[in-house]
Amino acid sequence: MADFFYDLPPELIAAYPTQQRTDSRLMCLNKQTKTVEHKKFKDILTLINPGDLLVLNDTKVIPARLFAHKPTGGKVEILIERILDEERILAHLKSSKSLKIGTQLHLENEIRLEITNRTENLFELQLLDKVDSILALLNAIGHMPLPPYLQRQDENFDKERYQTIFAQTPGAVAAPTAGLHFDEELLTQLRNKGVNIAFITLHVGSGTFQPIRTEKLEDHLMHSETVTVSAEVCQKIAETKRQGKRVIAVGTTTVRSLETVASKGFVAPFQGETKLFIYPGFSFHCVDALITNFHLPTSTLLMLVCAFAGYQSVMHAYQQAINHQYRFFSYGDALWVG
Repeated sequence: MADFFYDLPPELIAAYPTQQRTDSRLMCLNKQTKTVEHKKFKDILTLINPGDLLVLNDTKVIPARLFAHKPTGGKVEILIERILDEERILAHLKSSKSLKIGTQLHLENEIRLEITNRTENLFELQLLDKVDSILALLNAIGHMPLPPYLQRQDENFDKERYQTIFAQTPGAVAAPTAGLHFDEELLTQLRNKGVNIAFITLHVGSGTFQPIRTEKLEDHLMHSETVTVSAEVCQKIAETKRQGKRVIAVGTTTVRSLETVASKGFVAPFQGETKLFIYPGFSFHCVDALITNFHLPTSTLLMLVCAFAGYQSVMHAYQQAINHQYRFFSYGDALWVG
């Protein structure tokens, strides 16, 4: 794991997004020549060819952070990992003292939750009061679950900017950040150029921020996330390959989704859980090029990029990004690997 550490000056962590989505910078890493170029994200138009298939993750971030208090008055922060049904949620809880099964948590609008079960770091919570739906409750009083490394509370603009413009299916507790760079104009320009576009769904869980605690990568237990890849998308992928064009994944979540459905050497429709952990040595069956952000040291996301582009090339590119003062992480700049 130590091989994937790098020193990042804290001032390069992008606490806020650029004024316009496409204003980000774009580093281009050529897999063959191992060379790096510096461009603007709008230049992605020159890198994607007619007939290529651009695959995006249409998951929608839910306002998954809630603030509650115990009957004793103690404060509890709730970060929803997954909505189980209309009355139950799975969540991480943070409080000054350990929480017991049976404890009731009071939200700011007098809605009560009860802790009914615990599995390792996740708590199951049961709604005790009638609401229209859990999503409606979250939309009313929830906060956008900004990553902890931003070190700030969510603000009103985050409801729009920490969400892709093509977000459709609610369920993520973290944004598929590579997609944040696209606006409607850029997608229209890509379509007009003859680029095909498809959407998959992977609901990003908070596990994406969990550190690896094992020294050997193969000992790490990957968190589970739900994936949906339709038959229509599989047909588009197959046709793209037949024509000798490229499948371009927008984000590591899209890579995991596509490589999950292609694990047998061909793509097939899929709906279910994936725990696919991609690190150097992995054999890719589907993805030909990748658009991603710059990821945390020793994260599974950085390991995936190293698996795709080569360890030495990626770590060198990251050092170049630091030297050229690129902006890092969720609201930061982008990396093209192709």
